[in-house]
Amino acid sequence: MSQLQDKIRVGVYGASGYAGQDLIEILSHHPNVELVFGTSNTYSGTPIPGTALQYIPSDDADLGGVDAVFLALPHKASAQMAGKALAVGVKVIDLSADFRLNTAESYAKWYGGEHPHPELLPVPYGLPEMNRGALSNIDLVAVPGCYPTTTLLGLYPLLKAHVLDEHAPIIVDAKSGVSGAGREPKPTTHFVEVFGNLSPYNPGRVHRHVGEIEQEIHKVNGNVGTLIFTPHLLPVDRGLMASIYVTLNDDFTSDQAQGLYEEVYGSEPLVTVLPAGQQATLKHVVRTNGCAISLTPVTDKYLHITSVTDNLRKGAAGQAVQDFNLMFDLPETQALL
Repeated sequence: MSQLQDKIRVGVYGASGYAGQDLIEILSHHPNVELVFGTSNTYSGTPIPGTALQYIPSDDADLGGVDAVFLALPHKASAQMAGKALAVGVKVIDLSADFRLNTAESYAKWYGGEHPHPELLPVPYGLPEMNRGALSNIDLVAVPGCYPTTTLLGLYPLLKAHVLDEHAPIIVDAKSGVSGAGREPKPTTHFVEVFGNLSPYNPGRVHRHVGEIEQEIHKVNGNVGTLIFTPHLLPVDRGLMASIYVTLNDDFTSDQAQGLYEEVYGSEPLVTVLPAGQQATLKHVVRTNGCAISLTPVTDKYLHITSVTDNLRKGAAGQAVQDFNLMFDLPETQALL
């Protein structure tokens, strides 16, 4: 924080996208933030809702006037801007995929082409419930994707306790609202295509988030089965549900899961473990910055976990602000509850 400022001066790149709009909404009510600019090359010159500002082109943004920037930009473009900001001493909260993977080789595998700034890798992974200790007093953080956030929070207590059968697959059947595809219209995301429909995409092990999810799983527990991940497009504007199916090892039974999750997440302000017998739904989390989890024992060895988030909040903007708070040693839930 600038020693001459009472507030942290912040800019948002990509402020007119769905995640960017949610960022603006949260930051405009953050007591420790002065919102300096929001960029949009498409909507330049038009008002930024909820503020006294107008969108400006990204080239017109003055990095010398801010302490931190949020990057809600496409991958590759985001890393380029991050490099410029870091070079002038500005902290970066990156919402793209550019810094989520730890190596340039992994990035090339899942996103194609060379990484724009491989010298910056690896970058702290901004999932506080799993990686809080690495998020204080840093200059760059990689905000996780919405699918990885929801999936990893659903799995974390089991991974940490090492109670998964290493020979059985982890099956993730995930569904996201249409806003997860971004604001730019695409043939598959128009209202007429989505309404009354439900469709899988990139099933199996080809979705880009598979690499990110597996990377973080293996940091906690390397002895787990193959991840089978299938995302679906839900005909709703926002919200994400991961239905996770796991097989437990001989040291643990499914009826112990409720207590384990309540113990692991008992002090987490943004994760709610629902009482036994209740099921997590999108309505538990939409337009909030938290995650809700429910547990259903199927047999002694089979467990069904439902993990839900708002894909634009805990899956993007809300988590980015949570990371920002930790980076600047502010109360972690500032502006989020």
